[in-house]
Amino acid sequence: MSNEPAGPEVNEADEIAYLRAAPVEAILGNHLFVLVQVAALRLGSTPPDLDGAALVIDTIAAMVNAAGDRLGEHVDLYRSALAEVQQAYVRAKSSSAG
Repeated sequence: MSNEPAGPEVNEADEIAYLRAAPVEAILGNHLFVLVQVAALRLGSTPPDLDGAALVIDTIAAMVNAAGDRLGEHVDLYRSALAEVQQAYVRAKSSSAG
């Protein structure tokens, strides 16, 4: 018996139906923002995990640059989020070097 609390039950059929029906742009956008959150958390740790944050930021940049305008109407929002997390990385790196 596990001591971990039970999470919400995931219905695999519902998840597959959602992935089939949802616009790809929306799915990618959700993942981009999760990655931005991961990078921000890595930068906010003490000390900042600069290597981990850099890997996540580079992945976000690759996704945004490769997909470009095909990401849909929110592409500017994704680019802005990327720029913000890149700036946060530069600040964290300069603070940790000092």
